[in-house]
Amino acid sequence: MIDKVEEEVEMLNRHLEVFQRVDDSEPIGIVKMSDELGYAHHEIRYSLRLLEEENLIDPTQEGAITTDETGPFIETLDEQIDDVTTRLSAMNMSD
Repeated sequence: MIDKVEEEVEMLNRHLEVFQRVDDSEPIGIVKMSDELGYAHHEIRYSLRLLEEENLIDPTQEGAITTDETGPFIETLDEQIDDVTTRLSAMNMSD
């Protein structure tokens, strides 16, 4: 059960790394991101597809770019991560 949570956290971390790279270097393509981040092309493609479904990026001929949703998402991201961290900490059975 915990293994699945760890896998999801690792995947979320990849999505956020890809998202940050788009935000920092837009427009940017799959090959360049794969080279820079060290993930396989299919992993980058999957993360980009998820980010596109969340309306956080748009694909273009030149590569992925951010959207109008990017700024508001980034503004609340730390708070959302802190909330999840707090919830996970509350599950600690040794307390």
